[in-house]
Amino acid sequence: MRRPLVEVADVARQYGADYLARYGAVTSTAQRRVLQAVAPCRTAVRGGHTAQCDHCGHEEISSHSCRNRHCPTCQGHAQAAWLAAREREVLEVPSCPVVLTLPAQRSPLTLQKTRVVEAFLLQAVAETLQTMARDPTHVGAEIGFLGVLPTWGHTLHHHPHIHGLVPAGGLALEGTAGVPCPTRFCLPVRVLSRFFRRTFLPALRPAARQERLSMQGQCQRWASPCAWHPFLTTRQQTEWVVSAKPPLAGPQAVRRSLARSTHRVAITNRRLLTSTDGQVTFRWQDSQRGNRPRTMTLEAVACLRRFLLHVLPRGCKRMRHDGLFAHGVRKVTLPLCRRILGQAARPSTDVRAAGDLAQPGPPRPSRSEGCPVCHVGRMQVQDTWCAQRTARDLARPVLVWDTS
Repeated sequence: MRRPLVEVADVARQYGADYLARYGAVTSTAQRRVLQAVAPCRTAVRGGHTAQCDHCGHEEISSHSCRNRHCPTCQGHAQAAWLAAREREVLEVPSCPVVLTLPAQRSPLTLQKTRVVEAFLLQAVAETLQTMARDPTHVGAEIGFLGVLPTWGHTLHHHPHIHGLVPAGGLALEGTAGVPCPTRFCLPVRVLSRFFRRTFLPALRPAARQERLSMQGQCQRWASPCAWHPFLTTRQQTEWVVSAKPPLAGPQAVRRSLARSTHRVAITNRRLLTSTDGQVTFRWQDSQRGNRPRTMTLEAVACLRRFLLHVLPRGCKRMRHDGLFAHGVRKVTLPLCRRILGQAARPSTDVRAAGDLAQPGPPRPSRSEGCPVCHVGRMQVQDTWCAQRTARDLARPVLVWDTS
């Protein structure tokens, strides 16, 4: 696959110092680390290795990647490793995609104590789906849920929402039989929207009372109790956007949907078109006009600011498994579901090849690959060199990299 002409790393290397000069005072530690990791990704600064074909003698020089979860260049191998690890956990049943979105008036709250608000959001979605599915008027069963939290829109603006994947059915509450969904959609959208609103809003009241939310920036107008409570009451009376699609057909479609959701970043390298004269141009889809392809040009520093706006704090999770897929019960529930469905256990998948590039730690270039020239021999590592800077040096706000 041909490498894109412009990458996010190129923009970070060229304009990272300008960004820190303008926004350094309000840049978090996590954002600085992402900027310092993405800028030298796959350059000589991070070290590399030389490989030679044992048949035709073809040589290649490869630089190591940063393997940061916010780097668009490093997500392919991490995604492959994650999917390989999840291979045994996919049930061969149709699954329903659902999307739950916060109103635009509430989205600035997720920038205040991001770890707290986004944990509330994922928990509210999981509780909403589980409670409604247990209701005999809807499904009357225990369901599984995989939720992913993207915080961006097509133009990199702040747009927190949940992409969920729910099997089209569940396990009977007594745990002895399977229960299919009674309709084309997993749950009624209107009821789902109102239940989600009723679950999420009450969780914010004690958080604000205990000062777990810091009302700053756009949220300063809600800092006083006399403004906060009317604001929550107004949002309680508005309709929240929730969408649900018909079940996906087959496990292959489920895996493709998982792959698109789990390791996304705010913008991919292939969406970038040009980066010249302090301006960055990228493609985006206008969802208001039938996903019509369009282009947008931003100042490079402003583009970096929008990109770093979606960096999660250290330790903050973007994914949640719940119900039948919860980590504490999946070893029991998944074999039970397969036994009820009459499905054989899936064979284990060797994830070491993908894991070598996806897991943190020092690079492991000993894995041999096929020669791209003769297609007969194997590429064997001949020499390696370490990064030019230590981890402490990479944490410093200096973005002048010599990649020659």
